Amino acid sequence: MSTPHIAAERGDFAKVVLMPGDSYRARWIAETFLKDAKLVTDTRGIFGYTGYSKNGKKISVMASGMGLPSIGIYCHELFAEYGVETIIRIGTCGAYQKDIKLRDIIIAQGACTNSSWMQAHGLVSGTYSAISSYRVLKDAVDLAEEMHLPYHVGNILSSDTFYEADSTSWKKWASLGVLAVEMEAYALFETAAELHKNALAICTVSDSFLFKEVLAANQRQEGLVAMAELGIAVAERYAD
Repeated sequence: MSTPHIAAERGDFAKVVLMPGDSYRARWIAETFLKDAKLVTDTRGIFGYTGYSKNGKKISVMASGMGLPSIGIYCHELFAEYGVETIIRIGTCGAYQKDIKLRDIIIAQGACTNSSWMQAHGLVSGTYSAISSYRVLKDAVDLAEEMHLPYHVGNILSSDTFYEADSTSWKKWASLGVLAVEMEAYALFETAAELHKNALAICTVSDSFLFKEVLAANQRQEGLVAMAELGIAVAERYAD
């Protein structure tokens, strides 16, 4: 079988999928952390792999592309057509709060958005609060504690824009306690809720809006290792 955007066959995906934005990052995770990883789809340059963790758990990793519409397409097809039960976004984000440092991990309890995703979707006329799946969230927090990782739990912003005309608009979100900004989690959480599936977003802080800091390439790689290891540890709890 295939869908308009995924060329895999039925059974190619595990019940749990780790979802970075970048296809090359998906490949790096599959080749670095999974055994016997097999490329199961590469339609439109979006790579998806399935392999086994060091504990023998079947896990998939697939890129989402960039932005709410892109992840919305891929997670919908994975949930609705391939029997996937849990998707964990693993990506990067920009910090909004002064106590959040580079390479810290953000575990998203919920996602705000400046997108018109819900209005375009047509399900409700009000404002939908997109939240993660509590059980998966709790597992991630417990494992982060066990792994002694620097982490924060709370609300993030899924933005439709990377280059804002108003360079100070982020301060309004920060004043409401929003921890960081990225571009995908809201659509993932909403789609999972709509289809009665599980979803979580775990992000590494790659830059800060307060201190104008950005991770160098080698520092980013180190931070992504911790995030990937946490993501796999969580995924193992939902894998066969």
